Amino acid sequence: MQLGLRLHDARKLPLSESLRDVKAQGFSCVHLALSKIEGQTSDIDALTPGYAMYLRHEFEKAGLDIAVLGNYLNLAHPDKDKLKEIQRKYMAHLRFASLLGCSVVGTETGAPNPTYSYDKESCHSNEALEVFIENVKPVVEYAEKCGVILAIEPVYKHIVYNPERAREVLDRIASPNLQIIFDPVNLLHPDNLDRRDEVISEAIELLGPDISIIHLKDYVLEGGQMNCLGCGLGEMDYERIVEFAVSKKPYIQATLENTKPENAVSCREYIEGLEKKYM
Repeated sequence: MQLGLRLHDARKLPLSESLRDVKAQGFSCVHLALSKIEGQTSDIDALTPGYAMYLRHEFEKAGLDIAVLGNYLNLAHPDKDKLKEIQRKYMAHLRFASLLGCSVVGTETGAPNPTYSYDKESCHSNEALEVFIENVKPVVEYAEKCGVILAIEPVYKHIVYNPERAREVLDRIASPNLQIIFDPVNLLHPDNLDRRDEVISEAIELLGPDISIIHLKDYVLEGGQMNCLGCGLGEMDYERIVEFAVSKKPYIQATLENTKPENAVSCREYIEGLEKKYM
């Protein structure tokens, strides 16, 4: 695996210094969410070729790749005007990614309400799934034109909440430019933690060929809630995930989440230690 981290989890430094710092910590790529980086913007009108070239050169100088350009907006927003603006922003990010030399724009799959909040009955409904599929179709068509992958990230609290629903979305849209960000912890919830290994194996079996990016984090269960933290600091078992990555996805980019500047290196080394067992 080529390990990276979310740039907004790195030390808060000017961009060029931050990138050098990430590289010095032993990472090869980042997940870039422009709206979360101080001094940068993700406004549609600002996503010009010049801005893309500026960022591309900064990353090249640091020797880092952009694994994913994040744009985590609600594609199931019930307000039609707001939805059109959200779709426009996805298309702008896809176009921008093609100029950045970034192959993937990442997204989660939303909730059928304007606050992007979790309600199990509505989020997991068939009606919500139909809304998401209909709304993501034009975005995928634009991804095809840009030669960029739109990668959806199944999350238990969102519309595409399990591997079966993710497989249905992939099959019904049937585009090579729609793929999967595999975040195992995001598929878990106190509702299904007793089936953790089964859920992860099911995701690998159903989605494996379409997984283009992996996200890695840990969790602890406290007071009936899952709290996320850096790899190796909680209760997660990565064996099946790392074995899959090494055997089926050589050189896949895997970005660490929920790290802190003071533990990012040890989290990376923890995953690398597991990886050596399967190489």
